[in-house]
Amino acid sequence: MIIGNIPQHINQLAKDSNFKPSIRIGKAGLGESLYSEIRDQLAAKNIVKIKINRGLFERSDRALIWQEICQQTDSILVLARGNVGVLWKN
Repeated sequence: MIIGNIPQHINQLAKDSNFKPSIRIGKAGLGESLYSEIRDQLAAKNIVKIKINRGLFERSDRALIWQEICQQTDSILVLARGNVGVLWKN
């Protein structure tokens, strides 16, 4: 889900190159353990940067993947660039 009323400081943090991904989606793909980890990190920090390994999903499928992750974790997609996305829990 993409919403326009994201606070400016969240947008700035999402675009900061020093904000490194804390979750990497690998060969195991999407699953309940991944969703649980994302929920835990969102509960602790309210913002999480996720990186999808290259070649795991087709470029055309990434928007659907981010949408699925947001639905499963009740979060908002702040930024999606290439294989990196930033989720925020309001």
